[in-house]
Amino acid sequence: MLPESTNGAGGGGLAVPMDWLCAEYVADDVMRISGLVAPGSLEFRAGVRTLALTVLLDGPGGPGPDGWLRRTAHDHPWDAWVTARLAAPSAATPAADLALARDTWRLLRNTELRAADLAGLAGFGGPGPVDEERQVWLPAWQLGVALSHLALHLC
Repeated sequence: MLPESTNGAGGGGLAVPMDWLCAEYVADDVMRISGLVAPGSLEFRAGVRTLALTVLLDGPGGPGPDGWLRRTAHDHPWDAWVTARLAAPSAATPAADLALARDTWRLLRNTELRAADLAGLAGFGGPGPVDEERQVWLPAWQLGVALSHLALHLC
């Protein structure tokens, strides 16, 4: 995505999505340090994108890692939270950052990854052992939420 022109505001420069770039940097760092999945893999990218959205939408001065842990917890409706935040963004979120966040959310919703059945746990009375042999197609955001939550715990 090309950066937006500021159309003369601020000296005619380009709008650089600094908030998004910072959120993505933090997310990438957390995922790499955790060592859960190989950098460059689809799973890694899903985790980075999910965590970057969480960081960006919590806003500057947000709750930080403890808040991100709560947002990515198994019982938190992360997808509904993201949808609501993108529908009514903070006035402080620059347009260039918001455009990247919306593109990322669309990508996470429309991409499916084959992984262990995480949703199947709910029918057994809550989180428990995951049967790694039982693989299903999941939206990338669903796997990304689980990976980013675990990564935050490990960091």
